[in-house]
Amino acid sequence: MTTTVVIVGAGHAAGQAIATLKQNEFAGRIVLVGDESYLPYQRPPLSKKFLAGEMPAERLYLKPASFYADDRIDVCLDTRVDSIDREAHTIRTAERTELVYDKLILAVGSRVRKVPVPGSELAGVHYLRSIADVERIRAGMSKGKRLVIIGAGYIGLEVAAVCRQLGLDVTVIEMTDRVMSRVVSPNVSDFYQLEHTNRGVELLLSTELTAFQGKKRVKSVATDNAQTIPADLVVVGIGILPNTELAEAAGLRVDDGIVVNDQCQTADPDVYAIGDCTSHPNSIYGRRLRLESVHNALEQAKTAASNICGIETHYSDVPWFWSDQYDLKLQIAGLSQGYDAVVLRGDPAGRSFACLYLKGGSLIAVDAVNAPRDFMQSKALIADHAVCDMEQLADVGIALKDLE
Repeated sequence: MTTTVVIVGAGHAAGQAIATLKQNEFAGRIVLVGDESYLPYQRPPLSKKFLAGEMPAERLYLKPASFYADDRIDVCLDTRVDSIDREAHTIRTAERTELVYDKLILAVGSRVRKVPVPGSELAGVHYLRSIADVERIRAGMSKGKRLVIIGAGYIGLEVAAVCRQLGLDVTVIEMTDRVMSRVVSPNVSDFYQLEHTNRGVELLLSTELTAFQGKKRVKSVATDNAQTIPADLVVVGIGILPNTELAEAAGLRVDDGIVVNDQCQTADPDVYAIGDCTSHPNSIYGRRLRLESVHNALEQAKTAASNICGIETHYSDVPWFWSDQYDLKLQIAGLSQGYDAVVLRGDPAGRSFACLYLKGGSLIAVDAVNAPRDFMQSKALIADHAVCDMEQLADVGIALKDLE
């Protein structure tokens, strides 16, 4: 019988794991260990409403403090876990405290990818991953300030949108030749590039950062084409890296993430891993995936917690993601890598359209801009490997659900 579940990490996945354990009437002890000062909270609003000052910190929390005020739940914040002893079933914290577990859930998440250029240590150079990060960024945000953003992915463009609306002067530096190049087609990139340009954002594409310049505080940013861009503050958003070091040191298999099965279990039956840090099998795409998404974190948390409670559960969903920029909601279903055909559904000029990606005639992914119905209805087609007629896909008069 499982009497103690220890969860390392206190992010979105960890919060959901506790909720599912309680929902399934887990009768043992739950220990939550997190290295931040906060109870589990949502990260997506950090670069959106929280950055804009439209959402107070208390609304970020997944559950109120009262949810954890349970004599079976121990919460240890500001606590870093240094090691796992799988044979002894213990973890050791940086304070040399040992905690015993029957089942261990690694919800250790990810960390920002940093830029190794001169001046990276200057004040005013920021990364955005936590509440504390956003609070530091907001302290330097005011109308007329010059913001330089490194990276034109989701985070970079969301920050650009918020800051332009607050009246900052915004420049985005991107080393590839289009925005969001890793996740969307040129059609969608072109639409967002035009949107940001029309809003006053300066986009420097095919441009590489070479240095941050200044004495104690950043004053400018240098690029590979000899440009010097004045900067009062900088936000770097060039991706994240999975936190796998703890698992690897414990002898668990790591391959672009902590390797788990479709029950979120590692090769050690008493150790589970969930969220951004995992590499898991996906039967829809027939390969392993590491996903950086709220949906993945929540569903893996539910899967691990249910299996710990003796409820056999397997995870293999259509991945989905979203990004809010200005009044535009981009919703992505599936993974478009490897597509061989694209269908444009709707007119970008009308600010509501979708790009549908096919491989070998089967629908594998959809990018929907202000088109929530297409986003929702595409999921079943992707999961079913539906072979679709391209003319019908392009016809907005035909609902995607009618193509099953």
